Amino acid sequence: MKDSALVELRRLLWLALPMMVTQVSQMGMGVADTMMSGRVDAANLAGVALGGNFFWPTLMLLSGVIMSLTPSVSQLHGAGRESESGEVVRQALWVVLIGGGLLTIFLVNVEPLYHMIGVDPLAIPIAVGYLKAISWGVLPILGYFALRYLCDGMSWTTPAMVIATTALLLKIPLNYLFIYGAFGYAGMGGVGCGWSSAIVMWYELIAMVLVVIYSRIRIAGVFDRFSWPDATAIFRMIKLGLPIGLTIFLEFSMFSVVTLLIARLGVDVVAAHQIAGNVGGVTFMVPLALGMAVSIRVGYNVGARDFAAARLSGWVAIGVSLCFALLAAVVLYFSRGAIAQLYSNDLPVVMLAVDLLLFVVLYQFFDDTQVTAIGALRGFKDTRTPMWVAIFSYWFIGLPVGISLGFGWIEIPALGAFEGVRGFWVGLLAGLGVAAVILLLRYNWLSRQEAHILQFSAR
Repeated sequence: MKDSALVELRRLLWLALPMMVTQVSQMGMGVADTMMSGRVDAANLAGVALGGNFFWPTLMLLSGVIMSLTPSVSQLHGAGRESESGEVVRQALWVVLIGGGLLTIFLVNVEPLYHMIGVDPLAIPIAVGYLKAISWGVLPILGYFALRYLCDGMSWTTPAMVIATTALLLKIPLNYLFIYGAFGYAGMGGVGCGWSSAIVMWYELIAMVLVVIYSRIRIAGVFDRFSWPDATAIFRMIKLGLPIGLTIFLEFSMFSVVTLLIARLGVDVVAAHQIAGNVGGVTFMVPLALGMAVSIRVGYNVGARDFAAARLSGWVAIGVSLCFALLAAVVLYFSRGAIAQLYSNDLPVVMLAVDLLLFVVLYQFFDDTQVTAIGALRGFKDTRTPMWVAIFSYWFIGLPVGISLGFGWIEIPALGAFEGVRGFWVGLLAGLGVAAVILLLRYNWLSRQEAHILQFSAR
């Protein structure tokens, strides 16, 4: 058993390490936006944060639907039926076209929602300008995701790593140009982050198209012929993928709703909250990559009908994720002051961010565990359970606790200091903790049920 675990660990890390670089590079673009807009002033940092709180949850909802490609392709790969993947991807591209078009229309018309919520007026023009700019990148980034998930499902994660790394190298100088200005160009502040992101998204799509056409992934035959929409295939994809998208959306949107509620407290509080969330997002990329990798490993083993190996894959990934959580928590605890100063020159923002980073230290263990367990369940094509867990944990536990403490509706002497933004972070911790426990129990049960696994794999 020990030897099997070590073999699985090597296979998992072979897949996961490039994915970690990919995810960290993608998150690095968000870090660049946060750091560079924060150097303008707190209002620009808050505007970018508030724009992102509409853009990323809705984008991830659609991305999650398309993510159903990964377990579908990985099971086809495990069964030796790679050539059938092309049609699956072509149908996914129709979902990209229709869903991405609707999302673009939504993003360019969100300004009334900011006024309705009561967001600080200083941040609204920046957030709206950011969204109008980045909306030009919606269709290309969703197309990139579809082709990337094809490569991932075929157990080839290197192309996404190379593209994401070079995209980050492109993003930073573009950010400098559009935010601060250069060569006689005045710059646009936080709005410039949206334009640089849109350009980078087009680059990522073009690069991934070339990979799929000219590499070994061409065995899938994605571009060999044209396919009209197939209602049955699209419905099957949405049925499998919508719970994935909703699970991601529910977690992202919980953080987004918290940010929008905190926006009532002023731009300094939003800026500090954004710094803490951004740092947590960077560390989250590693367990997220592990979750993606274990989804591939579990799916491959299910396709090969090796259910014991599929179960082992999940537990190895969860163990690695917990080890990383411990390492990240220690590093963040001792370096949180220096990290906060990288984001802002405003002393009130930095001091509050240092305080909030203590919460990021704690939630490493809950967040890392739950996202890896979700990935393992996704490999079995169990996508609905994580969705219901997310609804219960985030929206019936996390958000109510955060609002009650944050707005002072409930006074708990032991938590007397946790009001305002700190109360919201207590709620985030509560929601993630409940999700982690339930998902671990679900994985432990399902991974032993061969009949249920076969039923899920037929979807």
